[in-house]
Amino acid sequence: MPLIDAHVHVPLLGTLKPAWLRWARDFGEHGVLEDVWDRAGRPRPDRLDELFAAQGVDVALLFCEYSPKATGTQAFEDLLPIVEHNPVRFRPVANVNPHLHFPLAEELRRQLDLGAAALKLHPVHGGFRCDDAALYPAYHVLEERGVPLVVHCGTSSFPGAANENADPGFLIPVIRDFPGLNVVLAHGGRGWWYDTAAFLALSNDTVWLELSGLPPKRLPEYYARYDLTRLGRKWIFGTDWPGVPGTAANARAVAGLLPDEVARAVLAGNAAKVYAGLRAGE
Repeated sequence: MPLIDAHVHVPLLGTLKPAWLRWARDFGEHGVLEDVWDRAGRPRPDRLDELFAAQGVDVALLFCEYSPKATGTQAFEDLLPIVEHNPVRFRPVANVNPHLHFPLAEELRRQLDLGAAALKLHPVHGGFRCDDAALYPAYHVLEERGVPLVVHCGTSSFPGAANENADPGFLIPVIRDFPGLNVVLAHGGRGWWYDTAAFLALSNDTVWLELSGLPPKRLPEYYARYDLTRLGRKWIFGTDWPGVPGTAANARAVAGLLPDEVARAVLAGNAAKVYAGLRAGE
């Protein structure tokens, strides 16, 4: 089956807080930071490409993040050398923070013009709510261009995280006011919002659940109130790499929960429909 990993972090290590490095070492594959990053803390595009190819990943969406209060600043431009090395396998995802970017829509357009496949907002690390009117100009740009919005909807253990901002319910007015905008709930409501996230996905054609950071074997427990095959039609596969031991193992585990037709949609087909400019899984 084609495989798209919709949630990957490959920042410059020197731009991050120590907690991020501890997270990658505690939850990722042993030695991954020494393998993929050079001694200066720069990712090695050739090695990253080899690793994702070996894991069967056809497309990886690379995240940046402007969250100086929590994890640090992971600049969009830092992703571009990786994308240039293999623009088929790697696509960048934009990020903005309403506390840092003025005017917000102009910065979003700049990143989209550089090839971003989506906009990721991190209200938990960035310290804002996604129903903030300051973000509405960005939502207008996304809807006009047919580019999806990805929102961190789940708890975070990083120091400085504002977990109260993760509630998917804050997106209800955004979903209503921008009916043509696909909204992807990253981490699927992790913490105590699984039911809210699932209900939003099932009741809105434009809302999707992205599975990064969720152990596949626990998905039936997290979404116990829902028919897994029906809900699975709204899932998008993602790992939160490098904070995962193995992408291929996760993909096989998720696929094992579902009929083949639904598994194909989860592993690539849904992402190919939702994110801008993707082809794998069509």
